[in-house]
Amino acid sequence: MTDVDDQLRQLAERVEDLTRVVVRQAQTLDQLVDADRARTSGPDLPLLVELFAVFVDADACARSGDAAFASIAGSLERLITGRGGEIITPSVGDPFEVSTMEAVDVRPATADNTPRTVADPIRPGLRVGPRSVRPAMVTVFGD
Repeated sequence: MTDVDDQLRQLAERVEDLTRVVVRQAQTLDQLVDADRARTSGPDLPLLVELFAVFVDADACARSGDAAFASIAGSLERLITGRGGEIITPSVGDPFEVSTMEAVDVRPATADNTPRTVADPIRPGLRVGPRSVRPAMVTVFGD
């Protein structure tokens, strides 16, 4: 009977070892799944950039007075903001922000204008989270 008892003890040890291995693998899989979810749960940046490009075109057409393009631009803006993006639309007189704007031209400031403010917005920008993906293009009043 000692042979049988010894074999049962060894079998029990192997089952315990296998149980520990399976538990470790399950924990590792859970960690991998959590890491993958954290990595992919953010905004879909390539999609937002493509939607923004179409938005810029529709917005430019809408500025010419076409109501259909204004509607399309509005729908695209809702899509972009709904997926974690933010459209940056500076207005004349807004302070120039280096983090979200790109100055493509400088105009001399007059008595009516404040230096380092937006003189003319040229194209809107796109921000996703804290990152400025496409800076808004503006003309700025100089010093």
